[in-house]
Amino acid sequence: QVQVVESGGGLVQAGGSLSLSCAASGSIFVITAMNWYRQAPGKQRELVARITTGGSTSYADSVKGRFTISRDTAKNTMYLQMNSLNPLDTAVYYCNAHSVLKDYWGKGTLVTVSS
Repeated sequence: QVQVVESGGGLVQAGGSLSLSCAASGSIFVITAMNWYRQAPGKQRELVARITTGGSTSYADSVKGRFTISRDTAKNTMYLQMNSLNPLDTAVYYCNAHSVLKDYWGKGTLVTVSS
């Protein structure tokens, strides 16, 4: 089993920045990729950014150039640096740990961007 816990959400004004963290614990050797998803009110959950165990990263078009995903393998922690935030980024952000057999989810952290 893998446990993931997000932190760092909050309220920020448009144009501002916020950083999220996701700490993983348990059988982390089964993880093949770590992802950030988000779900805005009334919308489906969407993939925001991904980082693989090899360090490759990818982003949704809507956040490219504004968000940066990174990790600290020594701390088993993943980060999402979010810059130039706008109200459309308002959502609950979820950490996801992907393995071959199962996806593990955190409870989410709310990010609210005011105009």
